[in-house]
Amino acid sequence: MARHGASSGISSHSRRFSTAVNPINISLRSKQLIQLGRINNPDTFPEITHQKELQASSLTSKLDDCTGLHQIKQVHAHVIRQGHDQSCYIITKLIRTLTRLGVPMDPYPRRVMELVQFRNPFLWTAVIRGYAVQGNLSEAVSMYGCMRKEGITPASFTFSALLKACGSVGDLSLGRQFHAQTFRLSGFCSVYVGNTMIDLYVKCGSMECARKVFDEMPERDVISWTELIAVYAKAGDMDSAAELFENLPKKDIVAWTAMVTGFVQNAKPQEALEYFHRMEMSGVLPDEVAVVGFISACAQLGASKYADRAVEIALKSGYSPSGHVVIGSALIDMYSKCGDVEEAVNVFESMNNKNVFSYSSMILGLAMHGRAREALDLFHYMVKQTTIKPNTVTFVGVLTACSHAGLVDQGRQIFASMHQTFGVEPTCDLYTCMVDLLGRAGRLQEALEVIKTMSVEPHGGVWGALLGACKIHKDPDVAEIAAKHLFEIEPDVIGNYILLCNVYASAGDWEGVLSVRKLIKEKGLKKTPAVSWVVDENGQTHKFFPGNMNHPMSDKIQETLEELVQRLTVLGYEPDLSSVPYNASDDEKRSILICHTEKLALAFSLLTTSRDCEIKIMKNLRMCQDCHTFMRLASEVTGRVIIMRDNMRFHHFRSGACSCGDFW
Repeated sequence: MARHGASSGISSHSRRFSTAVNPINISLRSKQLIQLGRINNPDTFPEITHQKELQASSLTSKLDDCTGLHQIKQVHAHVIRQGHDQSCYIITKLIRTLTRLGVPMDPYPRRVMELVQFRNPFLWTAVIRGYAVQGNLSEAVSMYGCMRKEGITPASFTFSALLKACGSVGDLSLGRQFHAQTFRLSGFCSVYVGNTMIDLYVKCGSMECARKVFDEMPERDVISWTELIAVYAKAGDMDSAAELFENLPKKDIVAWTAMVTGFVQNAKPQEALEYFHRMEMSGVLPDEVAVVGFISACAQLGASKYADRAVEIALKSGYSPSGHVVIGSALIDMYSKCGDVEEAVNVFESMNNKNVFSYSSMILGLAMHGRAREALDLFHYMVKQTTIKPNTVTFVGVLTACSHAGLVDQGRQIFASMHQTFGVEPTCDLYTCMVDLLGRAGRLQEALEVIKTMSVEPHGGVWGALLGACKIHKDPDVAEIAAKHLFEIEPDVIGNYILLCNVYASAGDWEGVLSVRKLIKEKGLKKTPAVSWVVDENGQTHKFFPGNMNHPMSDKIQETLEELVQRLTVLGYEPDLSSVPYNASDDEKRSILICHTEKLALAFSLLTTSRDCEIKIMKNLRMCQDCHTFMRLASEVTGRVIIMRDNMRFHHFRSGACSCGDFW
């Protein structure tokens, strides 16, 4: 570039120097020329060039070692003394070091750059990036304008810095302008810039543009593919994620892990396990994140058979729960969700190192199994006997334990101590736990008052907890208040409408039921079908839907249920007709209740498992009051242990009693 130096005649002129000339004079003259930027040929003065290279290497190495501004200024002084203050390479390194240490761009780094007479694209980019990293996008754009006025052509890293800054602040319009600049200035559609463009559009919520950039990239690397795969997974579009993945030429551990964790995040555990198996068959060794994804998938399935496989995978991959806190914490969560809290306790006790996630997982596991006292004891041990500080998740577990056991006073004390003692700010999730605690205990007005005095704006979970409590205590007045807010916050979540409908039904307000059902129909909302499932000894999952008698063993299941009802009637069982939110005859309600999915799953398990085997049933929705009574009495007449997991908690039915103490 013409701006950067004088004519190439220096090289030919230098060859006329004879060895008789004083070398000291040559050194002095060459130093002057270097400082003026007029030596372009490294062969001009080899002894000087070599000396300068050694100095530059030493100075950049010292900059790498700098940990504070004072050290940087000392090195900068050496840069000036040794005549490197006009070296774009060294000054670029100096500015990047200042940026790394968080030194404001004004005035020091900016002034250092301005003193360089002939600035190259890399020096400009260092300054632009510095402003961008520090959140001053407007000044970064201004520097880009100054660079272009000087006639300097941007480097690819210039655009990547600017595009990344636009993505960070969500400025789609400005990002598109820089995208256009990359087309105007040829040669800058590199893989790195393309990946940054994808990231920009993803962060700005423009998936269509992100995909278009990807499709038009002449060359892609694994980052290009996995970035989009992960984004599709996060958006719940696993079909598009799978399509990209299958077209990926070379699938590495990052891509495989993105698919496994994507299916887990979208509640598709079976697919997650299938992709993990494919990864193993392809010869790719799983890393810790992939193993955790596999364990999480097993937790969602809730089957002990998968739990054993998860432990095997972890050990085979070299991630023993005793030595890897992340794996150990994931296994605690998995065993808890598979209904085996004792094994979760064993894993917890075997861990050599525990952190807040280990304790939080164990506390929450005990809570969901109705072992509130043990959960509270573990929490008090953690805060008194260890140096581990509780976090938001820890308090969610502790308050959940209090809620499930009706420990209102203890819950109040713990909620108050969060901020006062541990510095944990109340979040919407923590307020949800508090509202649930008060609501379950029948203190609906107190729960409503808590919501009114919240320090943050309540989300759907808070009002949902109140509405759920209204269902338990049959209070349509407070339910209408909660539902009004829910319909504004979550207008398309059908569960809120169903819950209000159930409250009206429990209070015998059939006009209210009809009005809600009319609203559901007008909005075109579809009810989430109830489903219960069990996993047999071969690892096969059997699903049961309401009134669906298409199972190969349907006739035997029906016979078993009818026989079981007769035996339960002797113990005083009477169907709880209020569990049917329909204005139907009593006989119709009885027919509906006997076909509830968990009852079908129970009959199937009684037919297909031995008497000494625990029965584990999973359900996607909350269990009704009638099914709870049915399971409790069934455990007595059959002598079987029945473990039931709904979308709220676990119920352990044994000898006619439930672990929840009928408080749920």
